[in-house]
Amino acid sequence: MKKSNISGSGNKRKVNPNWFTGKTWMKVLSEKIKSKDQDIYHVHFEKGSRTKLHEHDGNQVLIATKGKGSLEIFRKHGAKKSDFKIKRTERISLNEGDIVHIPSHVLHTHGSVDKKKTFSHIAINILPKKSRDYKTTWYESDFKTRVTDII
Repeated sequence: MKKSNISGSGNKRKVNPNWFTGKTWMKVLSEKIKSKDQDIYHVHFEKGSRTKLHEHDGNQVLIATKGKGSLEIFRKHGAKKSDFKIKRTERISLNEGDIVHIPSHVLHTHGSVDKKKTFSHIAINILPKKSRDYKTTWYESDFKTRVTDII
């Protein structure tokens, strides 16, 4: 057993700026507690920042810890791998204390909804069987009707 605390500046990790619409940073919590069954991140979205459209090959759980955010779910139209149409099917508001489960292979985006305030959440990525790595596929899109490329 390993105990740690999410406060403080340790384990802060730079994020790939191509995966977000604004300034975002995270702490890798799973490294602090030496978790082997899930990757756990404390993600901080600056004013209005959110993830680009993406999907995971494993389940994900989000726990809102500060501010107001949203989770948007999309449906794919078309068979192409990197250029296809999308339609938003659901928008879920996330407030401090909210928890949501995102099943694998669900196309989505999440982050801050307020251009004046930050939002943060804990993301728990449930790792697949030990023979596979957890994979996230990131997409370039207009967040409305079309995906144009894989990032």
